[in-house]
Amino acid sequence: MLGYYILIGLIALVSFAVSSKLKSKFEEYSHLQLRNGMSGAEIATQMLHDHGIYDVKVISTPGQLTDHYNPTDKTVNLSEGVYNQRNAAAAAVAAHECGHAVQHATAYNMLQLRSQLVPIVNVASGMSQWLIIGGLILGAAAGLGLGYYIAVAGLLLMAIATAFSFITLPVEYDASNRALAWLKNKNMVSQQEYAGAEDALKWAARTYVVAAIGALASLLYWAMQVFGGSRDE
Repeated sequence: MLGYYILIGLIALVSFAVSSKLKSKFEEYSHLQLRNGMSGAEIATQMLHDHGIYDVKVISTPGQLTDHYNPTDKTVNLSEGVYNQRNAAAAAVAAHECGHAVQHATAYNMLQLRSQLVPIVNVASGMSQWLIIGGLILGAAAGLGLGYYIAVAGLLLMAIATAFSFITLPVEYDASNRALAWLKNKNMVSQQEYAGAEDALKWAARTYVVAAIGALASLLYWAMQVFGGSRDE
């Protein structure tokens, strides 16, 4: 178990570093005011309408970096800062979330796959590690009967959750690409504002990359334990 805790600790440090960098980038670009004077809510509404989407509502949600698109009720949820602010960071986030709405409207295949996996992942992420640990206690590493099968079942659930993390990557990158293309093609931002929006979204995407790598590393570690890899004494 010591090796696992060291692995998780290292991944947590990298995740903290990337998250801190992301916050500093958004803080930096929140001081870069938009020349067009539009708020995040106005940017989002304009992008939706430019893509022929009129059945999605743009609403404000509490918190910081809590922005998301909800395909169930068709709402673009913008954090209070993004909803009201008129800067490059707000424009980047608002356009990115609308990128997901555009994906939904155009039946983007990776978003559809991700949405189909959500119910399974909600169960898998909560149960997988406990099943693996329980199986190991029952003798899975030695290939003993019930414990082995329980642990393998846990690994399969963890593999689904890991796959979900990697499926999320193209979904997030595509939403950012759609957002940046719209901001540029519609001349919504200046060159400097565009550079800030692009940089902010780049760091946001990296948080998903770290999460996916962490999920894969954890899966490989537990697979080694179950299938007879070296264990701590």
